[in-house]
Amino acid sequence: EVSKETEKKISQLQMLEQNINSYVMQKQQLQQQLIEVESALSELEETQECYRIVGNVMIKADKAKLQKELKEKKEMFDLRLESIDKQQQKLKEKAAKSQKEIMAEIGNKNG
Repeated sequence: EVSKETEKKISQLQMLEQNINSYVMQKQQLQQQLIEVESALSELEETQECYRIVGNVMIKADKAKLQKELKEKKEMFDLRLESIDKQQQKLKEKAAKSQKEIMAEIGNKNG
């Protein structure tokens, strides 16, 4: 029989793991967007004419302006990924600590 305190810790650990999974999904989405931006930037290097899709229409765009926008977008994605990595790492450390405490408490009950 586990104590109420241990049950509470188990519940908190489950929430931490859900948050970690949420960060994993956010990170995957950002990485995908980053790949698209990097791909677009690389394509822009190869071409003189470029277009932007607005709704259902392709509109001719200024290459330098487009490159600047994409580079800014890339920087933003890089910063957000870095932030998510830090938050995810903190949660993982907190979860590992919590898991140790729970295992120790369960071990003390059974030992």
